[in-house]
Amino acid sequence: MIPISDDNPTLRTPWMTYLILATLGVVWFRIQGAGFNGFALASSVCNLGMVPGELTGLAPVGLGVPLGEGLACVVDRESINLWTPLTSMFLHGGWSHILGNALFLWVFGNNVEDSMGRVRFLVFYVLCGLIAAATHVFLDPGSPVPTVGASGAISGVMGGYLLLYPRVRVNMILPPFIFWRFPLPAWAVLIYWFILQVVGGLPQLMQLRPEVSGSGVAFWAHIGGFVAGVVLVKLFENPELVRVRTRLRHRYHPYHP
Repeated sequence: MIPISDDNPTLRTPWMTYLILATLGVVWFRIQGAGFNGFALASSVCNLGMVPGELTGLAPVGLGVPLGEGLACVVDRESINLWTPLTSMFLHGGWSHILGNALFLWVFGNNVEDSMGRVRFLVFYVLCGLIAAATHVFLDPGSPVPTVGASGAISGVMGGYLLLYPRVRVNMILPPFIFWRFPLPAWAVLIYWFILQVVGGLPQLMQLRPEVSGSGVAFWAHIGGFVAGVVLVKLFENPELVRVRTRLRHRYHPYHP
């Protein structure tokens, strides 16, 4: 199931959400070559992606991880590594990766931003992303595999949405039936998504490395980001904005809870 929209009008234009989406797009095209330049993509993932073993020092220097034909990411001790929990949040590994993240941020980000204000939302977004990165490092501290993606931060946005608007209808599609749209309450969509992340992350707790299990997904980063969003959203929300938004939603959708 894929969310495509929600029945949750906004009070203001979500400029910060648009800015984050634009930044992801600029980085994807300008720095990563939009996936069409294999070397640019691999070098950006290796140099700016987060490698847990580099941050903890547990991965030996010189250990290489294949990133494509004739390309490998080699563990080093460069100073840029300290910034990779942040820089990795703006990188992606492919078109499906960035488009999927952009869609989820588009659906859920505007309402969370509208409930916090633009600056608070940016701080909340980045903080959730950093907590997601820390969760991934904690669960696999010696991994030499670079991790990229905005999904940890976006997971935090989804966790915040769950607490703020659990009963809002989210319009879903089920490929390949993309022309059939059906609404579900946000709590059902988001809890279902969270359960999928936990199920996907269980092999790692059973001492199976993510790259061995074949998932290639940092499930525990998603989990950490989501939980961070649930925990932090009440610290960042603007209660008055939430009340006004709730009244506005009931005006446009009087039969929805």
